[in-house]
Amino acid sequence: MAVFEPLKNDLLLRTARGERVERPPVWVMRQAGRYLPEYHEAKGDNDFFACCRSPEIASTLTLQPVDRFEGLIDASIIFSDILVIPQAMGMIVEMLDKKGPHFPNPLRAPTDEQYSQIMERDIDVESELNYVYQAITMTRQKLRGRVPLFGFCGAPWTLLCYMVEGGGSKIFVQSKTWIYKYPSESQALLFKIARLCVEYLALQVKAGAQIVQVFDSWAAELSPSCFKQFSLPYLQHISTYLPQRLRELGLEQVPMVVFAKGAWYALDDLCSSGYQVVGLDWLQSPADAAKRTKGRVVLQGNADPGVLYGSRAAITAAVEEMVNGFGGGKQGWIANLGHGVTPFVDPEKLKFFFEEIHRMTRAPSS
Repeated sequence: MAVFEPLKNDLLLRTARGERVERPPVWVMRQAGRYLPEYHEAKGDNDFFACCRSPEIASTLTLQPVDRFEGLIDASIIFSDILVIPQAMGMIVEMLDKKGPHFPNPLRAPTDEQYSQIMERDIDVESELNYVYQAITMTRQKLRGRVPLFGFCGAPWTLLCYMVEGGGSKIFVQSKTWIYKYPSESQALLFKIARLCVEYLALQVKAGAQIVQVFDSWAAELSPSCFKQFSLPYLQHISTYLPQRLRELGLEQVPMVVFAKGAWYALDDLCSSGYQVVGLDWLQSPADAAKRTKGRVVLQGNADPGVLYGSRAAITAAVEEMVNGFGGGKQGWIANLGHGVTPFVDPEKLKFFFEEIHRMTRAPSS
């Protein structure tokens, strides 16, 4: 196993463990990406997944926001994509310009030959996704302990949606068809994905990830009862079996974060799902979320990413609402957006967002 320099800034890890801290740590989802001019320079003519598969490019892209916002952010997140798991399962996934992810041959029904192949195949995520682990190790070495590194995966429900829809969707016809017409086959596929997620995250930790996050980006498409059937059990599978797998590999435990976008109705369930940190989107009031969760978990979030298109005054107001709602940030809060950074954001606006969090939460000088 690789040897890394000691961590100089462990604020986020201490916060994720529930410790009292001097200020809230801050980072944002999709902090490495196309809104940064330097991203396009490093990406060159490579397509998106080629960047993911190149440890050198992926590590370079991961470090860009750490370098640009030096001293303002307290974590890095490996540049990759949640859809590498379907790729490892044998599905073709392309990233189309101005359209997003595309599966030329999605799963149409359990009678689909591809479904049988996926369910029967023994998938080796260690070899299939080795490029991700190489990128993580390389990034940890380049970070030299400046900030901790997140690993991540997509949640089983969200991955199923992409695998049957063939990409993003507004009405989720295929996803709804699967869960309402083929519930048992859907659950079998979800369970298979969940097991792969456990192994994938464990190997990310082995490679150097110090904290992991599970992204359930399409959770909002499920009703409360369907969330309990088709999402929550598989999120719980990951939170239950990942610590066990880390023990089997002789690895230290790492904090686990769950982010179920749009599942505001499931906040109580998520607090009891086995994750130390629960991410919030911007559809929840910070004060209401803090009141409902009562310190059971650390909360992460949750400014509307769209505020970064607005004025500085609007950004200040959004930060102020978070700081006040989450109780000042000395315990139980990781400052973030309520979703990833969106295209065309001015990096200087994001910098101001970070600066305002620091300004409003720094300890008064003696």
